[in-house]
Amino acid sequence: MKQQYALFISWVIALVAMLGSLYFSEIRQFVPCTMCWYQRICMYPLVLILGIGSFQNDFNVKKIALPLSIIGLLISTWHYLEQKVPGFAEIKPCTQGVPCSSEYINVFGFITIPFLAGTAFLLISLILIFTKKDKAI
Repeated sequence: MKQQYALFISWVIALVAMLGSLYFSEIRQFVPCTMCWYQRICMYPLVLILGIGSFQNDFNVKKIALPLSIIGLLISTWHYLEQKVPGFAEIKPCTQGVPCSSEYINVFGFITIPFLAGTAFLLISLILIFTKKDKAI
């Protein structure tokens, strides 16, 4: 895959993920938990970084985008495990806010918000890892 297309596709994935998270919080009124905020901290800059890299055809943004994407994938995986694996979530009696083990959506018994975020991070990571830098002419 050409690096320009790879950056553009990665940017579209990050943009859709960001808009999806804003839809869930601002329109559906789902209050984000702490882990959701950490995932947003990794995803939102990717929209800007990959967008600029795609526009300028600068594949060097991979050095910044890939670590952010991998960190976001790890956070999403941890969050998903907290939701789906019994006993994995911390016991927090007397805390304020939304517990990270709560599921606002659960499609087909496995698709939750952290699953969607993790899928986006995984796709971005794989695209960036397996795309080779174009040779100079």
